[in-house]
Amino acid sequence: MSTLQQNFIKFCIDSKVLRFGEFKTKAGRLSPYFFNAGLFNTGMMLHTLSDFYAKSLIAAIDTGRVKCDMIFGPAYKGIPLGCAVAIRMAELGRDIPFAFNRKEAKDHGEGGTIVGAPLEGNVIIIDDVISAGTSVRESVNLIQANNATPSGVLIALDRMECAGNAEEVKPMSAVQEVEKEYDMPVVSIANLKDLMLYLKSLDTPEMKQYGKAIEKYKEKYGLKHQ
Repeated sequence: MSTLQQNFIKFCIDSKVLRFGEFKTKAGRLSPYFFNAGLFNTGMMLHTLSDFYAKSLIAAIDTGRVKCDMIFGPAYKGIPLGCAVAIRMAELGRDIPFAFNRKEAKDHGEGGTIVGAPLEGNVIIIDDVISAGTSVRESVNLIQANNATPSGVLIALDRMECAGNAEEVKPMSAVQEVEKEYDMPVVSIANLKDLMLYLKSLDTPEMKQYGKAIEKYKEKYGLKHQ
């Protein structure tokens, strides 16, 4: 686990965006932790978050993992995320175009569903997490419809959890399904392994309890080969 990942998880816990207890996921599973990026709801929190996103994206670009000519933020959560990341990228010397979509096409003014820069070249999709991959699929279709190339997805946290529901456990995660279906990488700031390592490093009774609960959850729903 890198310093960036460690600092990101600490930031999420301190901001109460990452919480522990018992939460029902969209898939109907009872999870011992919950990540709600919608709680990054102040200017300073969003600025700090954008720094983690931007540095993770720059690292992926510099290592050749992704190609990036511009950023796309899918409605709705991806809009403020993509905008903030584009600003932070510019501050770090990587000024690139940014666009987002409307849920419904505008029939007056400039019209259409895309706002911002024209979609062209290699486009990185920015979102908070990938659950069912619906948002990614919609984004890929929009990008390809504009003759641009969806070249990767950047998310905050990879739960490394098998797709399916409480009764069904598929062999691949939603992240892996997206990577396979669209032949493009999904880059995360941190993942479940990083979270578990961080909780172990704190070495407090409370965090040990959370860590054990997450370990049990991982045994039931986690990817077996990771």
